[in-house]
Amino acid sequence: MQTILVVDDEFGAIEVLVAALEDEGYRVLSAANGRRGLECLANGKVDLVILDFMMPLVDGAAMACSMKENPALRDIPIIMMSAVNEGRIRERFDAYAAFLRKPFRVATLIEAVHKILPTPA
Repeated sequence: MQTILVVDDEFGAIEVLVAALEDEGYRVLSAANGRRGLECLANGKVDLVILDFMMPLVDGAAMACSMKENPALRDIPIIMMSAVNEGRIRERFDAYAAFLRKPFRVATLIEAVHKILPTPA
C-alpha cells in the first residue's frame, strides 16, 4: 500500500485530506509542522509528501530542502500547497512535482496525487 505524508499546521485541513486520501486507498500519515514531518520520514517509507508552505518551527520550504539534501529522501515527490503566490514559493524551493493554491477542491488534490502515484487497487 502506498503511503502519503500530509504536513500542515491546520488540523481541519489535515483531517479532510487524510479522510479523502484514505478513501482513495492510500495509507496516510500526518504531521503538524516540518520538524514532525521529517521525523515521520525517518520512521518509515513514504511515497509522496503533501506539504504546506507556511508552518511554524520548520516551514514547508525548509522541510523540502532538507528532504532534497538527504539521499534517502530526495526522490520522494512533493506536492506543495499554499495560499501564497507560487512565485514567492519558487524563490525558496522549486523542486516540487505539483503546486496547489489554497483554497483548492479535494478533487483537485486527488487528481494531482493520481498523476504522481498510480491509483491503488
